[in-house]
Amino acid sequence: MNFIKTYKNPILVALVSAILYLGFAYNLERSEFVKLICFYSALFITSYLFIEKYLSQHQLRFWVLASIGIIFRLAFIVAIPNLSQDFFRFLWDGRLLIQGFSPYLFTPATSSAFAVTIAQSQELIEGMGALNASHFSNYPPVNQLFFAIAALFAGKSILGSVIVLRMVIILADVGILYFGKKVLEQLNLPAKNIFWYFLSPFIIIELTGNLHFEGVMLFFFVWALYLLFKRKWFWAAVLIGLSVSVKLLPLLFLPLFFRWFSNKEVSTALNLTSLLKFYSIIGVTILITFLPFLSSEFIQNFAATIGLWFQNFEFNASVYYIIRWIGFQVVGWNIIGTVGKILPMIVILFILGLLFFKEYSTPQQLITSMLLAVSFYFLLSTTVHPWYIATPLILSVFTNYKFPIVWSFVVILSYSAYEKEGFDENLWLVALEYFTVIGVAAWEFTRFKKYRGKEKLLNC
Repeated sequence: MNFIKTYKNPILVALVSAILYLGFAYNLERSEFVKLICFYSALFITSYLFIEKYLSQHQLRFWVLASIGIIFRLAFIVAIPNLSQDFFRFLWDGRLLIQGFSPYLFTPATSSAFAVTIAQSQELIEGMGALNASHFSNYPPVNQLFFAIAALFAGKSILGSVIVLRMVIILADVGILYFGKKVLEQLNLPAKNIFWYFLSPFIIIELTGNLHFEGVMLFFFVWALYLLFKRKWFWAAVLIGLSVSVKLLPLLFLPLFFRWFSNKEVSTALNLTSLLKFYSIIGVTILITFLPFLSSEFIQNFAATIGLWFQNFEFNASVYYIIRWIGFQVVGWNIIGTVGKILPMIVILFILGLLFFKEYSTPQQLITSMLLAVSFYFLLSTTVHPWYIATPLILSVFTNYKFPIVWSFVVILSYSAYEKEGFDENLWLVALEYFTVIGVAAWEFTRFKKYRGKEKLLNC
């Protein structure tokens, strides 16, 4: 009775959260936007209470809160993802792979012509949709490995395969919790910060619930950061290579390591020779993972599929939508084919600017540059699905910036596009999302700039 009396508020909040997650998992359709946003908003409030009240006031221990986060994830264990249909393609690729066929050489729509048979093929094709089924796979090899594991253990059951993939993603999140806490300790930041990732309803719903593999990618990357800051750059490079082979996004950060290795304030043990070896190991690791699939046809198909994300697909964009509108006013048609080639070049120039004009004397400064790079990349992207924000969110945990937390909340507005009658994106809500994120980011940049200015004056 004393235990319940002492912890009655955290217990009540945990029960409410668990009920909301169960409702999200088993009693919600993507088209029910009002219901979705109400559940989501309530879960953000409960996660805030856990992190800023119950943990900060020492009512709950770190690993008790970690256990609560695991329990919330397990609420989804036998749920079929209801906000995304991508998992159907995951299952298809895995089942194709264990039969000895490359998912980069066969599309679901044409596989029957090549005498390829997949268990529950019609259900999987209908589930992933005609657009997805008409393209070759764009998921890198390590990601494909997990799809194959699901097919190996539950190759004839969609729910069984979903459970296998979900357990992989939950284990990856536990790994992020473990190594993320260690990185925070290295940076002399509060350990509780990692719960802005681990208890985030955005992460629990989008990764565990909807089976997106950003969490697995980030597990390898956060582990790599931990080893890098301990000067174990060889294994850090291997892990970054594995991270890239889950999702290609970490390639964006590779130029930023140049200043880290060349900065004498970091360590005399790190130098340009180490940097070249570091990049080489990353490259070799990526090459080894791709080696079983390499062929001219693979390179052509994979590059073409990746190119679709820059020059064909549009969703929840910000700057690009403004450029698209200008294009319609000037030339009268959608200029995505041209803009999709130019915007990545602007991102590269921005990253080079970070490389030469930012300080890299501390690990936190390196991570801050990564956060700025990936945030700028998404602001200029033609397609920004909600689960993409997992990367800026985890990076923000290791910095003083909190705008990705706000982004992980308002990105839910993008689901307003999914209606029972079809797809219809509400650009007013997209504008609200990005005005909020950019506004908070601008406020934080201004605040920290003033703080650093005062700090320099005090040191004079």
